[in-house]
Amino acid sequence: MKESSEPLVSILINNYNYGHFIEESIKSALSQSYPHCEVIVVDDGSTDNSKERIQQFSNSIISVFQENQGQASAYSSGFHKSTGEIILFLDSDDYFYSETVQKIVNLFSSYPDAAWIFYESEYVDINGNKLVINHSSNIKNEQYMDLRWVFQKGGKLLYNAPRGMCFRRSLLEQILPMPQSHGVSISDVYLRTAAMILSPGLHSPQKLAVQRIHDRNTFTFRKDANLLKSEITIKTSYYLRQKFPDPIFDKYMNKSFIRSLAQSFCWIGIRKTLACSETKLYFQEYLSVVQFIQYIPRFFAYLIKFSLEKKKS
Repeated sequence: MKESSEPLVSILINNYNYGHFIEESIKSALSQSYPHCEVIVVDDGSTDNSKERIQQFSNSIISVFQENQGQASAYSSGFHKSTGEIILFLDSDDYFYSETVQKIVNLFSSYPDAAWIFYESEYVDINGNKLVINHSSNIKNEQYMDLRWVFQKGGKLLYNAPRGMCFRRSLLEQILPMPQSHGVSISDVYLRTAAMILSPGLHSPQKLAVQRIHDRNTFTFRKDANLLKSEITIKTSYYLRQKFPDPIFDKYMNKSFIRSLAQSFCWIGIRKTLACSETKLYFQEYLSVVQFIQYIPRFFAYLIKFSLEKKKS
């Protein structure tokens, strides 16, 4: 079926105890210049005043209130309630510019084969003051990418994906629902990686959202980001192999797992790393002793690399 020239866009806002931010996030979604939008807000069992603040918008949004189950569940719940052809995710402590959705729709129209778009964000502090931060993304120009061959060949991704993300519905139907892991959320990394495994898309340097930097950020610019990154990648590698068991992706996932295993060894030690349930499960289900032996040179090379990085930090 040919996509409408003006597709319905679903903005999914997930919230947990961000009552002091949620109103601005919702208002930004409702104030889009693009007219064909629906806004779904999923509150994941907040214990603050989030529910009361969300209910102020009950005539303008679709609201979902559920017991606390984590971000992955909130994403899946919001998607289940949505009907849009294009899906934008927005954390409740962040907000959109008024032209964000229109620009996303234009990009999808310009790149009809792209099933995902990852874009940049501006950064502000807790009071909304602009922050100048050097982000790690190396995307300088809009780049249409089909990276499926990288995963199939077990290569290395040369791009640091921007944080903002949106998808065509047809792609998310292949990815959601997501697994819910304990501890640190893997949702964003899982979604981005799964999207690149399955379809071509677009990396854009456009700054289409505003992210708040504060002491409760899950990942961004945290001092323990290296530790979190290794845990997230170990968990993501395991759950992606569960979701997409095609052997063509095994080599890439194994390399990703080995790299993160070495990084975790350096930052938290062998005992704590092996105590992670996903680490044990990956070895039990996907990486035999014989296979691991093949990766030992790569493992020790990473171990040296991360040990040197830790000393410098």
